[in-house]
Amino acid sequence: MLSLKAEIRDTKVKPDEIRKAGKIPAVFYGKKEPSTPVAIKKTDFLKVWKEAGESSVISLETPEGAVESLIHEIDFDPVTGSPRHADFYVFEKGHKVKVEVPIEFTGVSAAVKDMGGILVKVMHALKIEAMPKDLPHNIAIDITPLVSFESQILAKDVVIPEGVTLLENPEEVVALVNAPREEKEEEAAPIDLSAIEVEKKGKEETDETAAEGEVPVKDAKESK
Repeated sequence: MLSLKAEIRDTKVKPDEIRKAGKIPAVFYGKKEPSTPVAIKKTDFLKVWKEAGESSVISLETPEGAVESLIHEIDFDPVTGSPRHADFYVFEKGHKVKVEVPIEFTGVSAAVKDMGGILVKVMHALKIEAMPKDLPHNIAIDITPLVSFESQILAKDVVIPEGVTLLENPEEVVALVNAPREEKEEEAAPIDLSAIEVEKKGKEETDETAAEGEVPVKDAKESK
């Protein structure tokens, strides 16, 4: 089991001061666990978060004892995208937990490789229920069965690890393949020769009028 050292946080200290010290302000709570503010070393948090995600059990080691939890929510800096606060949910021992785990698509689809199809990942995570010790980091789905544009992978087709219950609608589409899009060449608009002739004729009449000595209105006024 992954573990993180956490120190009890003084709520009088501003979060920005904690971040400047290289730590992340956090809190852990549960159904029967009071909300407790803590601070965690940022480098340690990033390392564990990358490995655990939000579906692996993490032991928070505090001065008051260890608690088993899941990363429940992370707040990110809108500019840098770096985590700036984290919530840990402490589950009840002996009880199952409901979480969403990411999908990892594996294998090769013949409809994509040989027919030029486009893989459509309709779902990117699955809702499951399991005991904390049985929670998978992710669920692998083989896309090899997608052999044509009519093929689909439904939630009921997903191989679920032992001890895990799928909470999705069994008929929900997880992945499929779309036929490649045909790009139509734009046809050039036909040239209207009659319009060109009319424009040319009008220009010739203007030139002829000017040649006969007629002065435009503007020039006539200026000559007075």
